[in-house]
Amino acid sequence: LAGTRIICDRKFLLECKNSPAARTPPCCLPQTPGVTSLAQSSLVKLEELKERNESEEAMPGEQPRAMAL
Repeated sequence: LAGTRIICDRKFLLECKNSPAARTPPCCLPQTPGVTSLAQSSLVKLEELKERNESEEAMPGEQPRAMAL
């Protein structure tokens, strides 16, 4: 088999992750909850975490509590 070998160095690959094409999802990608989009329960959990973090920042005098997962 004859072919052309494409060789990319580390610096080039790291620069590629910041390109606009890498940050834009494909237009025809199906919406699969938990895979291509966040699952509904994940969105609710993210909202709760944001609210919890905001309330903790509002009360700086209290000791941070350990959260059990």
